[in-house]
Parts: sequence; C-alpha cells; structure tokens
Amino acid sequence: MGTPVKQNARLIDSLDDALSAIGQIILGKEEQVSLALTCLIARGHLLIEDLPGVGKTTLAHVIAHVMGLDFQRIQFTSDLLPTDVLGLSVFDRENNLFEFHPGPIFSNLILADEINRATPKTQSALLEAMEEHQVTVEGTTRPLPDPFFVIATQNPVHQIGTFPLPESQLDRFLLRIHMGYPGQKAERELLSGADRRDMIEQMQVVFDLKKLKLLQSQAQELHVSDALLDYIQAILQFSRNSNSFEFGLSPRGGLALLNAARAWAFISGHDFVVPEHVKAVLPSVVNHRLLAVRGKESDMTAADIISQTVPIP
Repeated sequence: MGTPVKQNARLIDSLDDALSAIGQIILGKEEQVSLALTCLIARGHLLIEDLPGVGKTTLAHVIAHVMGLDFQRIQFTSDLLPTDVLGLSVFDRENNLFEFHPGPIFSNLILADEINRATPKTQSALLEAMEEHQVTVEGTTRPLPDPFFVIATQNPVHQIGTFPLPESQLDRFLLRIHMGYPGQKAERELLSGADRRDMIEQMQVVFDLKKLKLLQSQAQELHVSDALLDYIQAILQFSRNSNSFEFGLSPRGGLALLNAARAWAFISGHDFVVPEHVKAVLPSVVNHRLLAVRGKESDMTAADIISQTVPIP
C-alpha cells in the first residue's frame, strides 16, 4: 500500500470526521458510505439500486448536510416532465419578456428519487446535466453549480411501474451500489434510537464548498504509475475481447475506473494508487456497465470474472 498523504493531513482528518458522522446515521454500511464519498470526490454521480426503505434517501440527506451542499430532492414519477426538472421560461407581463425559472436541478446535490419510475424522455433530461454540468433550455445553455452531484435511487426493475434505464444513462453514473438490509445490531439500534432525520438536523457541517473542491482537486493529483495504467488497460481489453460480455467497457468506463480508484486511495490516506484500490471500486464501476452474453449468465458478476482473469501486475 502507499504511504500516508502528509500534505493532506487536515483534509484526511476532515474526511474521517465526515465518514464518522455519516456512519452515525447510516449504521453498519461503512463500505457503502465510503463508496458514496468516493463518488463525490471523483466528481462522478451515484446510482443506488435497492428495495424501498433501506436508507437510500437518508444517505443522500446526510451527505448533503455533512458536506455542506445545497440539496434538492426530485421525486420521479410517470407524469414528471423535463421542464419539472430543468425549469422553464414564463412570460412576465409587467416587463413584457420571458423570465427563466430554474428547476430543482440547479443545486449542488440532486436526489433523483426512484429515477426509473419516470419516462425515458424525462430520464434523458439528466443526460446533459450529468455529463456537461450544464443544461440547455429553449436554446440557452446555463451552467450548473460547482460541485454538482447526482444521487439517483432506483427500484428493482421487476417492480411494477418502472422504466429500465438505457445504457447511455447508466454509463453516466460513476458508481452503482446496493444498500442491503442492516445487520441485526444496526437494526436494533435503528429501532430503539432517535429518528435519523432529527439526528441529521442536529449534526455539524464538516465541509464547505471551498474545502470540498480542494479535496476533489487534490484527489485528482494522486500519482498513477505506468504499471497501474497497464492494469486498467488490461481490464478494458479483456472486457472488449472476452466472449462473456455483450460489449466491452468504453473509454469513459476506463476513466471512471481510474478516477474512482484515485478517490478511494485518497480516502484511504495514500498518495498513489495501487491495484488493490482498483479492485476495491471495480464492482461498483463495471457491474452496471457490462452485460453478460445471453445464454452465458452465471452466478459471477462482471467484476468477479475480471478479477479472476486479469492478472495484477
């Protein structure tokens, strides 16, 4: 493993404080919390897929509070329109002109709740925002706040009233995670403890926007060796040449793997990236990007297949 990041000691301490604070609300889910912060630090977007009621929305709320982010929740439904997300121009009779009324997307952290309950047309309204950090409405392009972080929740696709996310939309999410049920000890604490929403309101804010952007920029500066890049390229080539997948990882998928590994290494307190950091984020980066070839489905995930096949340098 790498050596501790001495020059970023204060940021690492603040990160530890943030992880600890979030862990007081999201009990027994240390890996999921770390991956969520990894996604934020890597300037990506997070997809949480799981059953209702396992803490997806609460995780978004507490991250926004602890990290000092302006927060908006958008409840995606079948009748939600793109203008409900992006905003629209309304004619002002007094001034005889159209005035743009921004939608909820103009915030630092957007919770796109139950995103797969909206129609594909409304889902696609997020594409430009997630990729370009801007939106174009009625021919005018408007920048979004910086940082801009989307956390989308998704119900299992077999549930009634859901529209599966297309591959182009899935590829915009840096990571996909699952919350899962809490362990018995964590669930007992939830049942016997205070309301988590009240606890969030009483928590201290650990970061501000300036500090968070510094965190993001320094994570991007972590050293990556040629051998580590060889390893990532070997993963990309295997995914493209293997007969296990319908299609391979795109260059965007390769960049996602690199950026996520950098952010994970930074959270871990290291000043360079090693293969273990890549393997730590591999499932969350690739499993929603790679589809098994029809007729060759197995109990192994895409990350399992890659991990067992591509040698570590």
